[in-house]
Amino acid sequence: MNDLIFAINAVFPIILMIAVGYVFKKIGLLDQNVATKLNTLVFRVFLPIMLFLNVYKIESFEEIDLTFVFYAVIVTVLICIIGIPILKTFVKKKSQMGVMLQGLFSANYALVGLPLAQSLMGDEGSIMASLLSAFIVPVFNVLAVVSLTVFSESDKKLNIPAIIKGIFKNPLIQAILCGVAVLGIRAVLESVGINFRISNITPIYKTLQNLSSIATPLSLIVLGAKFELSSIPTLKKHIIVGTLGRCAIIPFISITLAVLIGKFNGAQFASFIACFCTPVAISSVPMSQEMGADAELMGQLVVWTTLFSSISIFLSSYILKMLGIF
Repeated sequence: MNDLIFAINAVFPIILMIAVGYVFKKIGLLDQNVATKLNTLVFRVFLPIMLFLNVYKIESFEEIDLTFVFYAVIVTVLICIIGIPILKTFVKKKSQMGVMLQGLFSANYALVGLPLAQSLMGDEGSIMASLLSAFIVPVFNVLAVVSLTVFSESDKKLNIPAIIKGIFKNPLIQAILCGVAVLGIRAVLESVGINFRISNITPIYKTLQNLSSIATPLSLIVLGAKFELSSIPTLKKHIIVGTLGRCAIIPFISITLAVLIGKFNGAQFASFIACFCTPVAISSVPMSQEMGADAELMGQLVVWTTLFSSISIFLSSYILKMLGIF
């Protein structure tokens, strides 16, 4: 019973915050225009500050365990590679192929994964998940752009410089890189006997903390406000396959394999749940539309994986708690 209560306490506050946003939309407190602007504010300001501070809290580079980072990156890339021949068996339109592929490997890591990791393992989980984001977020972006380009209806060729430029223009990646840079500067200063940190400047650091604290609740409320329940009969097969893949098959294989490897701690497993059990990112929809893919299908995958990922998140956290990992 204690294990069940732990899983419920970890997962349901996030679901309830999303539900609050959905209710706000239904009663007219949040419309789509306001939610879109708030989403932009979260993406460009609050989340980057939160990521920067989470990386900043890392005491030294010695805390970085590359084994768990490699595991998350390798599994994500393998999902993309293995998914291609499997999806080709029933996806006929090129504009849908890239969307379905992205629906398998891409996660709503920033909006759902980071608060989830913090909910599961507190500050330790948050720091570990932020550390992993420095590697996995760029991987998500690279694979998304490449898959949508390769399986585009147009004859556009891959533009590697443009892909790289787009990655480094991402506010979340910029924040993580700034955090890593600050860690490097801190290490250099400490090597010459100077122990100075941003936290020593109380007004600035307190302001950053206040802005950071807004990120999680507001991002979840906005996610709920942008949630749309709709179903298109012609996309039924794609929705079922995409949702089962993202919310059942991938969580089961990735988490089970990590348990069998037996080299990861609770905070790292919280990061794996954030990476492999969360729904498709909302940002996938405008990206699909901009690159000429099937944005309507992408929107359906976002909706249904958001709904059913709560089950995979709950079961994963509950089972890991029973195994003594959490």
